[in-house]
Amino acid sequence: MKVAIATHKDWSQVSGHAGQAREWLLFKEQLPHHFEDHGPHPLHGVDLLISGSAGDGFLRHMAGWGAQVLLTGETDPRAALQKVLAGEALPDTRFDVTTALCKVRDLFSRH
Repeated sequence: MKVAIATHKDWSQVSGHAGQAREWLLFKEQLPHHFEDHGPHPLHGVDLLISGSAGDGFLRHMAGWGAQVLLTGETDPRAALQKVLAGEALPDTRFDVTTALCKVRDLFSRH
């Protein structure tokens, strides 16, 4: 299974919003909303993505790539991954204002 975790602060915390995450554990500076689909994106082939939040457009786009997105309030990427691998439930998501903004953006998004 391939897993990507949206992070920030030098990969030390789970990102608050997947669509804006530039750090994906090993993959940096890849913003899915701005990727032009010329060649494979580093997240292609990932089975599972973990993030603090994500908009509907991001969820649809990742589902189209065959990836499941799990949202969590867990801030430690390693703890989130350990819980998933152990079959444990992740903590509920925390409030993220960018999710509301993303809903408006998704109305006009190509995703």
